[in-house]
Amino acid sequence: MFKRSFASRDRAGKATRSKRSQREHAKLRSQKIESPPVGSTLTSAIFTIVCGQEQRLFAAHEDVLSISPFFAAACKGQFLEAHTKRIYLPDEEPQVLSDVLSYLYRGDYYPRLLHNKRRNSWELEDAHLQSENGGRAAEDSTIHLNSMGGPVLKDTVIYCAADKYGLEELKRLALRKQGLQSGIEVATILRSARYAYENTPEGEYRLRAHYLALIIRCRKTFKRSGTMQMEMEIGGKLFFDLFVALCGHLDDLVDATQVHSFVFDPIVSLLDVSHCSPSLQEQ
Repeated sequence: MFKRSFASRDRAGKATRSKRSQREHAKLRSQKIESPPVGSTLTSAIFTIVCGQEQRLFAAHEDVLSISPFFAAACKGQFLEAHTKRIYLPDEEPQVLSDVLSYLYRGDYYPRLLHNKRRNSWELEDAHLQSENGGRAAEDSTIHLNSMGGPVLKDTVIYCAADKYGLEELKRLALRKQGLQSGIEVATILRSARYAYENTPEGEYRLRAHYLALIIRCRKTFKRSGTMQMEMEIGGKLFFDLFVALCGHLDDLVDATQVHSFVFDPIVSLLDVSHCSPSLQEQ
């Protein structure tokens, strides 16, 4: 899922033009609208979405947008400019909205989730380009957010957008895709975890738990990270939850050790019985 934050970056420019062109060709191919959503004839009204501070324009059909409760309400008046069929989303990232619309039209976004029949496993489209690039994460795996001061995992940003737009299936898809990512730097993971906490409601648990489990599972790397130390000094809800999760993890280990001793150390059990009162021994 990650690489150490102090890993060498000297190999950053080794991707060849042919690999880059393959990736760009695949991305363009995936962005082509393949089929409308089930039950849609794409004859409904077309709405224009004005997105971000740069006011990028996107067009989408009303029946497609209405898959999302958020956009269904927007089409009926909320965020809508009268008589122009324009929806304004000044705080949304254009790249994120593009991927959300891709999901609404096709059920997925780039890179697509593909089933490898030979291995009977799921993988991301163009995953082979990552292995050819020295194991580093693909450029499309992150989004640079000025508000966060650097790159954030795209699937995390899409998950948070899906939560806002009421798209539960997109949330599941984004989380599944994120679990297939690798070659991500520690700093990017921690920044993404902070973004997840800042952009999900208090009761949300799936995405937050994903980051907590990742940090605990790979604690040997995180504890050596200067970025981890800096983030912990800043503090926040993330690190309180991490403390609670670590306590639960230790409790589980202690319980497992006690069960192991009870089952596999009968000598200790016999010695314990020998110190019981005669009445208990008779029972």
